[in-house]
Amino acid sequence: MAVDALICCDLGPRVGVGHLMRCLALAEELLARGRGVVVAADVESVPFAAEQLRARGIRSVPAAVDAADHLELLKGLQPRVVVIDSYALPAAVYSAVRERVDLVAIVDGDPRDRDADIYVDQNFGSEDETWVLAPGSRRMAGSKFALMRDDIIAQRPATPRRGGDRDPPEVFAFFGGTDAYGAAPVVARALARTRAPFSATFVARPDQHDDVARVPIGTGQSLSVIEPTDDLAARMARADLVISAAGTSIWELACVGVAAGLVCVADNQRDGYDRVVGEQVAVGIGRLAELRERRTAEPALARLMIDGGLRDRLRERAWALVDGRGRQRVVDVMGL
Repeated sequence: MAVDALICCDLGPRVGVGHLMRCLALAEELLARGRGVVVAADVESVPFAAEQLRARGIRSVPAAVDAADHLELLKGLQPRVVVIDSYALPAAVYSAVRERVDLVAIVDGDPRDRDADIYVDQNFGSEDETWVLAPGSRRMAGSKFALMRDDIIAQRPATPRRGGDRDPPEVFAFFGGTDAYGAAPVVARALARTRAPFSATFVARPDQHDDVARVPIGTGQSLSVIEPTDDLAARMARADLVISAAGTSIWELACVGVAAGLVCVADNQRDGYDRVVGEQVAVGIGRLAELRERRTAEPALARLMIDGGLRDRLRERAWALVDGRGRQRVVDVMGL
């Protein structure tokens, strides 16, 4: 049976769910326009991800790992457009797919030798970069093309939130759908060492729960742990401060207008982390590898919890960065 769009993305316990979550934003826009969508990914390896697709009524098929696999998918599904969001797939896959169907590549920075008809790079400042593009292709770059899901857009306020924070502040911390790099226990310990009062909720994998729950806390501090939740957007919006990894969550936090502290958990997050922190859209807490070895996170965390004016300024700058209409712009160009 022919479909309008086939979306192929990285997904797994070690990879995380960031690629899938931004692809879901495109899928929701396509579904809203009455288009058929199929996702090719290792969905069953992450129950949380599998539930996200089931809840939206999106069909999934196993991930394709090489050009031959992708060509078999094209033969069976006959999509009008293919979307690929991957760090792992080789350039040969992109070339083979593009020879047969229009291809959209969601990328983070220069795609190098990966051919596509349309490149989407939602990262802040990417519109100022210069790439050598495949012949006949076009690029949509910058935060105006940030891909936001329905649940994120629903939490975007009409104007940036100012004031009204609780005392002590309510903190919500999450590090991707799987916390693949184990940031939750490290950040929880750093937060407690600030000695500043807080009421914090950490999202953690089941195998991390004890490590987080056993963090020694001081007077005026409280800490609870929950498993990955599909109520993420609402919890972000309610919190006075959100602590997150510096991946695709950056743009979600910005769309909702959240005061955020960011942890750079992987090398591929460094550029986005440095840019957003440099523009004072969020406060940088540090690189996870460094936080494991040295107690360098405490000053930034303490400032975020103590300074309500800083949180208001962060919310205003973040809210102005992402308007929630990026996925509409992308699908318009896709022609679906």
